[in-house]
Amino acid sequence: MGGILKRELIYIWYYFEVQLSQIFWYWVIGMAVGSLISVFAKDQIHAAFGKISTKRWGVFGIVPACILGIASPLCMYGTIPIAASFSKQGMRDDWLAAFMMASILLNPQLIVYSTALGSMALAVRIVSCFLCGCAAGLAVHFAYQDKTFFNFSEFEERKSRDTDPNLLLRYLKNFGRNVKATGLYFFLGVLLSALFQRYVPQEAVTIAFGGNQAWGVLMAATIGVPLYACGGGTIPLLRQWMVQGMSLGSAAAFMITGPATKITNLGALKIVLGAKKFIAYLLFTILFAFLAGIIINLFV
Repeated sequence: MGGILKRELIYIWYYFEVQLSQIFWYWVIGMAVGSLISVFAKDQIHAAFGKISTKRWGVFGIVPACILGIASPLCMYGTIPIAASFSKQGMRDDWLAAFMMASILLNPQLIVYSTALGSMALAVRIVSCFLCGCAAGLAVHFAYQDKTFFNFSEFEERKSRDTDPNLLLRYLKNFGRNVKATGLYFFLGVLLSALFQRYVPQEAVTIAFGGNQAWGVLMAATIGVPLYACGGGTIPLLRQWMVQGMSLGSAAAFMITGPATKITNLGALKIVLGAKKFIAYLLFTILFAFLAGIIINLFV
């Protein structure tokens, strides 16, 4: 029995080491880029978003709002206070919805992580997340034209933690917080991908998530709800699934529902949306992910 356990541990360590060597630098570079933008460009990005409130772009303002949401390096608990301040300045709810949805789904750090999935998967992730943000903005525009969608009364803008007068130390402290926030999830993701590689047959992944089957896309969209904890942690697992036969549409569905239903994001959104609109948000996310996955499998 001891010999069998030792052999299995050796196999798992081998797969872990291989997976780690293939993806480790994507994680490191992603954090480096994320910290760089957070420390030196965050204020400029949010200032640019604030300036569009003076533009008379109507519903078309959703587009730059999505782009700036993707460029923002903040988590949802950091994004909501920013959105709250813009709301007080009179910014439209549909623009805010687009900005927040895009910010939930993607950020510069996660874009770098996702390069580990290949250029096609990266392009699909960026385009699908951008379109999801636009769809969220349009949904709010048409469904809540004469009504207020968000309630930011319980949020106040948080003070920035990037205040060290030494720019190098400011950057290193931000990088350290990134490592602390994502490190455990990243290595856990690598371990899970090693376990999948060792014990889950490729045929099983292909049957569950492969082909053009709507069932596979729906399963991927659904499993993203409880499984997603951190972008850096799910990339190794998602990469392994794709190697074993997961379709690009299923991967896209997972990449939408995962961050959109991350527990910390849901906690913040529940406060600003209220119960009914929160449920509508969940249904919108799963439906968009499912339809996006089906379309991607048909045409890509």
